Amino acid sequence: MALLGADYLQRNAEYVNALNVFPVPDGDTGTNMNLTMTSGVRELRGKPSASIGKAAEALSKGLLMGARGNSGVILSQLFRGFSKSLAGFEEAGATQVAAALQHGVDMAYKAVVKPVEGTILTVAKEAAKHAVQYSRRTNDVAELLREVHQKAHEALQRTPDLLPVLKQVGVVDSGGQGLVFIYEGFVRSLLELDGSGYQDSYSMPSEAAPPEEVAVPAAAPVPRAQEPKSAQSRLSTEAIEFLYDMEFFINRKLSGKTAVYFDESAYNRALEKDGDSILVIAEDDMIKVHVHSRKPGDVLNLSLPYGELTDIHILNMREQHRDLLEREAVDVSGADYSSTELLAGQAVPVTPPGQVFERAPFGIIAVAMGEGIADIFMENEVDSVLSGGQTMNPSTEDFVKAIEALSAEHIYILPNNGNIILAAEQAAELSGRNVSVIPTRTIPQGLAAVLAFKEDESAERNAAWMKSAAEQVLSGQVTKAVRDTAIEGVDIREGDFIGIKEKTIVVSHASLLQACQGLIGSLLDGGGDLLTVLTGEDAESSETASLCEWIAEQYPQLELEVQKGGQPLYPYVFAVE
Repeated sequence: MALLGADYLQRNAEYVNALNVFPVPDGDTGTNMNLTMTSGVRELRGKPSASIGKAAEALSKGLLMGARGNSGVILSQLFRGFSKSLAGFEEAGATQVAAALQHGVDMAYKAVVKPVEGTILTVAKEAAKHAVQYSRRTNDVAELLREVHQKAHEALQRTPDLLPVLKQVGVVDSGGQGLVFIYEGFVRSLLELDGSGYQDSYSMPSEAAPPEEVAVPAAAPVPRAQEPKSAQSRLSTEAIEFLYDMEFFINRKLSGKTAVYFDESAYNRALEKDGDSILVIAEDDMIKVHVHSRKPGDVLNLSLPYGELTDIHILNMREQHRDLLEREAVDVSGADYSSTELLAGQAVPVTPPGQVFERAPFGIIAVAMGEGIADIFMENEVDSVLSGGQTMNPSTEDFVKAIEALSAEHIYILPNNGNIILAAEQAAELSGRNVSVIPTRTIPQGLAAVLAFKEDESAERNAAWMKSAAEQVLSGQVTKAVRDTAIEGVDIREGDFIGIKEKTIVVSHASLLQACQGLIGSLLDGGGDLLTVLTGEDAESSETASLCEWIAEQYPQLELEVQKGGQPLYPYVFAVE
């Protein structure tokens, strides 16, 4: 069932992308939901089970770690609640499935700070509510899910009435459409099992071409999420104190009644005595453990009483570090220890290797797309830069790995995109570390937050100052429209350059220069002392020079700063302070 649901979503991912409200070339809801479901299915295939409870649990775990973007995180929470409701069931009838769908909705709404109706949440809620009512009439799961799919489709068609911007653009909610495709796959899977035909009274969206007004743009190559850029070349190999990177599962069920009671707090305290980067996820009879330790044998002995150990992976990080240095051709053998180097973002006096402290007071992780922007962050005390943005959102697991890679007491995450914040917050919760997610929604906000950081202040004050600094920045960006539409009084034609002020399209023009001029004028309506321009990979030097001349003429008192960002799809990104 889950496999066919994922397959239907994958086949229609570009259709879902095309429903993005803004006619920008990087609408990504379909991509994020597809990657999230793919992660869930991969986990499910790795742990096949005839038990509905165990299968749902495996799917949930995969979705949780692979969740990308707001749509992916919400999807993972829907199935997390679904899984918890079915825990312990070998089979489930319509009543149990309906209750599980409702529990998933409850969990998803709790995960979103400010739920918005007219989105995937509404579609899931209406479908689950109908499921609970309909389950009183039948115990046939296939019949129930057909009703769920039908109600979800109906709720999807009403999303423009709940969210005005959808009606204005003439589309339904993209996340809700993705969920409808998943439900469609569920129904087809069950009805194929019993040989039933499947005809609906309405045209199936997946069988129709995307409507003309939301024609799918030409597919652009989607960059693969990259591992965090390493700052480890600035450390000596011997500075890695907890050198064994361990990852394994404790399967309590395989040990039968011999497994002792698992006290997670006591277990974590025991690991902390000789380790760090500890991540323990306990889900019923399976416990996932990750730890960096000096004594791997002690960790395994500590874990054995709780169950059978499986999928054990132990890596020597000093050996990995030596390989890294060789690949990067970094020679640290003759390092001058009297100088000052960077350790996890903080300037500290470097002492001989045996005396280097394992953890720095702080570390910073940022998300950026474009080498220039990544370099700017790294030059301003950011330790790890995850490649991502609208086109490719880092997953929860990407963030967890980045957190684990930093040897710091307190870690700050700058998502720099509103669609990435939920995944960052989910990773912070899973990591068990001291992590503050600064809800930056744009690259300029992220840069402002970094510059506001003060290493000699407390974590709480820094988090407050960074958030405040980000809120003081007004952001804008220019990109090409991928379809004809009209939004908030702005007529847009495919191929025009559109200027976006925060979340609002304020200008559309065939000329890139004139689109930039219109956007800058709007950004400076309320005044400003400094205008920062980040040039993208498609920005022409002659165009940039003409733009700078115009700015100097129109705003002679304005301080102007131009930096090479290298971001794709957006020739120019602006920040006003």
